Amino acid sequence: MNEFHNPYATALDGLVLDDPVTAFFDFCREREKIRLSRESGAPAPWTDDPIFQKGRFLNVFREDDRGSKAILHFAKNLEQDLPTLIHALFFARWCNKQETLEKLSIKILSKSKDLREKLEALEPWCNVTAYPVEPVYWERVQYSRLDAATILFEEIKESLTETITGAQGDVIKATNGVNDLFRMQNDFPIFMAIIDLAWFRPDVIDPGSHVPAGIGAVAYLDRLQSYFGLDDHHKTCNRMIMLQKEYWPEAKREFQPIDIEYLSCECRKYYSYINETKLFEGKNLFQPKQN
Repeated sequence: MNEFHNPYATALDGLVLDDPVTAFFDFCREREKIRLSRESGAPAPWTDDPIFQKGRFLNVFREDDRGSKAILHFAKNLEQDLPTLIHALFFARWCNKQETLEKLSIKILSKSKDLREKLEALEPWCNVTAYPVEPVYWERVQYSRLDAATILFEEIKESLTETITGAQGDVIKATNGVNDLFRMQNDFPIFMAIIDLAWFRPDVIDPGSHVPAGIGAVAYLDRLQSYFGLDDHHKTCNRMIMLQKEYWPEAKREFQPIDIEYLSCECRKYYSYINETKLFEGKNLFQPKQN
């Protein structure tokens, strides 16, 4: 990722974690057990772990999260129209809010005035603190988040498609290629749109491609890297993927680099509670919805 202030960089400072690999897979097993128990209809709490009882965490597998399901549904059946698919995914990640995507039809993306009116009647964006989306530049013109989502992406979808396909499946090259044009300090929304493309078109973006480390994942990835004695996050992800067979052979599918990055962020959150650098308050506090 580009240089950007990382509010989570010191979240694990001072925490004694003798075996971050075991800790990682322990987190995965317990979080997945919670998902399965909850989906079976069992009553809360679904775990004896007080941190999981009180804190909010994403699921182990991205495709099981509500936000991911909303994106998968929003962009479904667009595989054969790559520019429109890319437009849909960039819009979805600029928005990044399940409730907004569920209120929109894919057809409205080509009607910028109607789309803008619809968005202005909603609170369209997700948590802007946890998921900042800066203005972007295109041909020396700055576009706000709203203008990019409603006007720019429709106009440049063919150019975005050319840039992304030119990366030959590499997530990092595609992300950097788009951000050479957008000039964002925090390119995380670009990365998310591009890695989502691997769900739909693995021939365009390789699901096994290495990924940039998001600001929330760095602290835990650094712990793993140090534990292994390796010199970069990519080698660290490869080692964790290899170790899944030993530590969690019963998992429903094999991990990809994006999974290790994503789960390192969740582990950073979990162990930040233990380290008391994260508090159970506000949006962090888990409150199960009543059935």
